[in-house]
Amino acid sequence: MNDYIRIIKENISKKLQYNNKIITSDLIQEIEDIVFHSNEFFGSNIEEKALIIKKATDYILGYNTIQPLMEDGEISEIMINGSNVFYEKRGILYKWSQKIEKSEVDLIIQKICEQSNRVVNSLQPINDASIEGGIRTNTVLEPISVEGNIITIRKFPKNPITSKQLIENKFLDEQVLLFLKMLVKAKYNIFICGGAGSGKTTLLNVLSEFINKNERIITIEDSIELSIRHIDNLVRLETRKANSEGKGEITIEQLIKTSLRMRPDRIIVGEVRGKEAIDMLQAMNTGHDGSISTGHSNSCEDMISRLETMILSNKEIPLKAITNQIKNAIDIFIFVSRQKNRRVLYEVSEVIKDEKEGIKLNCIIKYDKKDNKAKFINVFMNQIKLEEYQYVSIEK
Repeated sequence: MNDYIRIIKENISKKLQYNNKIITSDLIQEIEDIVFHSNEFFGSNIEEKALIIKKATDYILGYNTIQPLMEDGEISEIMINGSNVFYEKRGILYKWSQKIEKSEVDLIIQKICEQSNRVVNSLQPINDASIEGGIRTNTVLEPISVEGNIITIRKFPKNPITSKQLIENKFLDEQVLLFLKMLVKAKYNIFICGGAGSGKTTLLNVLSEFINKNERIITIEDSIELSIRHIDNLVRLETRKANSEGKGEITIEQLIKTSLRMRPDRIIVGEVRGKEAIDMLQAMNTGHDGSISTGHSNSCEDMISRLETMILSNKEIPLKAITNQIKNAIDIFIFVSRQKNRRVLYEVSEVIKDEKEGIKLNCIIKYDKKDNKAKFINVFMNQIKLEEYQYVSIEK
């Protein structure tokens, strides 16, 4: 089959140049003409030719050389560095044996732009986007990238990972998950932190399973990644970059502000990176209990420092006021990490509310490297929101 696809690609190479005039129907017609009229396919019967057309169409109009990687459900990330391709499978990084041509990379970039309705060019050489199936992409064009055009593709499972799968994958155990379920149902404000690819979004999706299906949820993201399916009253908001004239930008900060006028029960901010941090904290402080957000950090304590820095870098607010905002807004910090080629829940800490100055954390759960699992090490102290909460075990 690969030889057939190679033959078809060679025959229509002139139609696969990077431009804005490729018409899908013309390419499909060209593929059909090649299969039915070229000598290379003379010995194939009708059924075989139909299969070849389908495979070639999926391949050429899909993601070309990397289509097999896109179709592999166990691959979570694909990285194109110029002509080299790397991918992550089951937490391990591999270099692909095949090289990729610049024209094919350009076609993939074009497909991403078409699907996401976003632009990447010499004036806007960096692009973050979401495409079909909740796939997240990042593109950086040369000469900003010295190695050539760079594409990073983060794939998410077609069927989101469930709480049961988290336990099976030893991300955490059932006892820890029951505790997190209790926190979500009792409407504690939760902030999930960790490094890139550590499982922040995966955990957020799982925790969203425990939200009452009758609540109104507003999600806010740079590019759509979250997969919340059981909530009927769900509003998903996505940022927008400015056009070539520098107009039309919609930021996370703006979306958080407008979400407050939409009568949310909970607000979920996919990732906090900058000045929008203060708006996220204020939203949590204005009666929207049970809100969840994520951010990049190396620990729970580091996340507090990063939030302070995000706000100080963009707002003229006294540090003490920022510290009080964090302390009053966030109830729980969860830190997730990579350990031994797999993702794990590393720490769960509660914010102590009765401190007069600064922020004090009580570490409730900590990852034990010896036993290779997260364990309870301290008693949960901030149980105010549990007074009217009835404990319910996870449905099996």
